[in-house]
Amino acid sequence: MSFDFDTIHSRLGTGSTKWSRYPADVLPMWIADMDIAAPPAVLQALRERLDQQILGYSVAGPQVRQAIVDDLWAKYAWRVLPEELLFLPGVEPGFNMALHAFVQPGQAVVLQTPNYRPIRLAPGHWNLPRIEVPFEFINGEYLTPLPAMHQALNGAGALLLSNPHNPIGKVFPREELLAVANACLDNGALIISDEIHAELCFDGRRHIPTASLSPQIAQRTITLMSASKAYNVAGLKTCFAVIQNAEIRERFNNARCGMVDSVSPLGLEATRAAYSQCGEWLDALVKYLQANRDYLLNAVQTRLPGVVMHAPQGTFLAWLDCTALGLDDPQQFFLEQAKVGLSAGIEFGDDSQQFVRLNFGCPRAMLEEGLQRMERALRER
Repeated sequence: MSFDFDTIHSRLGTGSTKWSRYPADVLPMWIADMDIAAPPAVLQALRERLDQQILGYSVAGPQVRQAIVDDLWAKYAWRVLPEELLFLPGVEPGFNMALHAFVQPGQAVVLQTPNYRPIRLAPGHWNLPRIEVPFEFINGEYLTPLPAMHQALNGAGALLLSNPHNPIGKVFPREELLAVANACLDNGALIISDEIHAELCFDGRRHIPTASLSPQIAQRTITLMSASKAYNVAGLKTCFAVIQNAEIRERFNNARCGMVDSVSPLGLEATRAAYSQCGEWLDALVKYLQANRDYLLNAVQTRLPGVVMHAPQGTFLAWLDCTALGLDDPQQFFLEQAKVGLSAGIEFGDDSQQFVRLNFGCPRAMLEEGLQRMERALRER
């Protein structure tokens, strides 16, 4: 089957967070929200659900649970039971619930930088110390400095892991992921693994769920996943936690504290359809996104002098190093001079002021429009 990823859908005036942040003359390429239509099978499933005409409180029934279980086995050979799934309105509430439930006052939370802003902010919501372990950049790859990771985890309560990683697009290989997970076990730290971009891996890579590495690691891991990124249904606010330790699962679920509610019937239906009916669509999307990544990489190298990009291994996010441009604020420069809205690097780490994050999950023509604007701004500065 062929799928259409090239049509540009106007989102102005729709209440879109992405398209509402800036004036209409700015092309938004910031938040991790694709400008690509959701899969036809998902849209059809939502229409059929709406035909029922009643949208009351809902629970995740056997069909959606089985769709996820089957998908996790098919993609990752990860055997999960239906009862090991808990449903939440987002990954962010999930990792905050986990910190609140399991990290004791005074215990540190470890994370790698640069990192997704809500992950960096999460320990502060619970007055917990945050220890940042910067990636080492060696031979064109971001690597975990394992001695520094071990030192940071000594006495820590949890590791907040992002894999595939936002914003650098790293897909952890098995050996490195295993070393990080074993460091957590050695130090008694819980692993809270944000795997929301799991399906979006390039160049033949396959995501490895942290909890699938070993039964021992599974017993100390809370995995947070969602159809929201790969199938572009983030606005339906539905995610799931995979927790294979029954005691941890119960304690985590009790940490909702009246703040983290159930999810919508439309979100559950979209999740079921995504995981049970959209395999061919996803394969086509990954190929399209990889081609967008390669197009962007070539354009940065040939048309954006002073900007450096290392090819992301997954996600639809590019981490652009603007150090050589000598700008006080690269994000502000591209916003004001190019009318392109990017994510500011400072949001992802104190040492990332000279970086911006660009979302290439969009039709190719839209990506080219953004590149033309950035190229022109650099030429005219």
